[in-house]
Amino acid sequence: MKLNQNEYRNKLLGCWLGKNVGGTLGAPDEWHRRINNLTFYTQPDLNGNPMANDDLDIQLLWILAMEEKGINVTTQRLAEYFCLYVVPHWGEYGMGKINMHQGLLPPMSGSFQNVHRHSCGSYIRSEIWACIAPGLPKVAARYAYEDSIIDHGNGEGTYAEIFMAALESAAFFISDLRELIDIGLSYIPKECGVAKAVHTTLACFDDGKSWVDTRHEVLRQHRGKLADWLVSAEDKARGFDTGVVGYDVPSNMAITLIGLLWGRDDFSQVECIAVNCGEDTDCTAATAGSIWGIIHGAAAIPQKWLDPIGRNIKTICLNIADLNWGKRLPQTVDDLADRTARLCKQVLVREKAQDLCGEGPTDLNGVTAAQFKVTDEGRSIWGGFNGTRFDFDFFTVHVDYGCEGAVIRDSQPKSLTVRITNTYLAQANLSLHWYLPEGWQVTPSPDGFANCVPVAFGLPELKLEYQVMAPKLTRTCNRAALEITIEGRPMVMLVPVMLLNGNMLPEAIGE
Repeated sequence: MKLNQNEYRNKLLGCWLGKNVGGTLGAPDEWHRRINNLTFYTQPDLNGNPMANDDLDIQLLWILAMEEKGINVTTQRLAEYFCLYVVPHWGEYGMGKINMHQGLLPPMSGSFQNVHRHSCGSYIRSEIWACIAPGLPKVAARYAYEDSIIDHGNGEGTYAEIFMAALESAAFFISDLRELIDIGLSYIPKECGVAKAVHTTLACFDDGKSWVDTRHEVLRQHRGKLADWLVSAEDKARGFDTGVVGYDVPSNMAITLIGLLWGRDDFSQVECIAVNCGEDTDCTAATAGSIWGIIHGAAAIPQKWLDPIGRNIKTICLNIADLNWGKRLPQTVDDLADRTARLCKQVLVREKAQDLCGEGPTDLNGVTAAQFKVTDEGRSIWGGFNGTRFDFDFFTVHVDYGCEGAVIRDSQPKSLTVRITNTYLAQANLSLHWYLPEGWQVTPSPDGFANCVPVAFGLPELKLEYQVMAPKLTRTCNRAALEITIEGRPMVMLVPVMLLNGNMLPEAIGE
């Protein structure tokens, strides 16, 4: 299995050009629930530039983060860049920032009181992970998880980005859309809303229904709630003026696939069908365009779609005053492709997969969907929604806050589960010490030690159960820390724990 560098570059440019086309085509009709009738751009004054929209913005930020701090991405690192440079205060972006300003780390920042965690803000930034990990969908999906939980936490939005990243990574080597969809589905739970919406779409396609009827069926079963004035009279008559606030990504994922399935090899049809279904039109058309571009390459995109928008990049939701000092962000699609390709080389070396994209002829003989799928619904990737994971050189520590999240109440015990994985080859006695606010108590003890054996020996991770008690809370945000050391070794692992004052909150607010 091998992709020639020239073919990789063609697909890479196809991804970013398709993204720019779709974002520009769909932007004027964004978030209207109606059937549209577009056949081309409706903006008469593009003047060789794409419309600014958020579908590419945060991916540019992730490029910068990896260039400055390296490709071994953690959600904590991405969260720092997110807080510094993502401007909007609305939707999932805003809730993620609010929670991080309170001290909550991902995934709690994306889950806590966030009705928009089931919306569209993260699947639209999946392409960067696929493009730096072509043919490595599990790697791309892990990156996508670290990204999405910042502002989507345990929501459908995270499943959506994982699904898309895996699909897009495999698309560098597999062109059959149904096989790619099956690959993406293998990374998410069968019963999640995204998977159900995808299956609804596939069932309609197999039954020979039109894209219009499929769009109606998707909205009947999987719609979110839009403001009344955004819903057309025709859709109100169909009963589509109701729904769950913030529950937007299942239907929009389905619409992205509607464009691809019914448009087939016709780029114009793919883009226009996606927009003509309504809803989050810039996101659906942009993602459909990027997938089509990966499969078919930039050379296959009709020039009529490229000439009006040129090759520049326009942003809308980033702090450009800081980011464009020294032109830190890519300014053109070609610059973006160059910088993406450099990061890809680093990832392939780290994964010992340099031969995936190299010199010599492309060889896709024998490539099957089965080699790209996982068998655990991706649980090894997304299985830590109730708490934050910290990666140290020789250990990984995961703090699980339970289903209610990072909340504590007066005189009520708060259960915390600490899972420690020894990722190296030497067993160790870990010394454990809790730093707590004055007057707080922790059981079974604030101090102790535990033996931690490498998981490479076939033994499970170390699991420690604690209960923390606060007699009287006097602050909104309460910080604690678990210090982990090893006698005779210099390392200190300090694990932060943040608990919010939950006295005024209903039970199970994190659900």
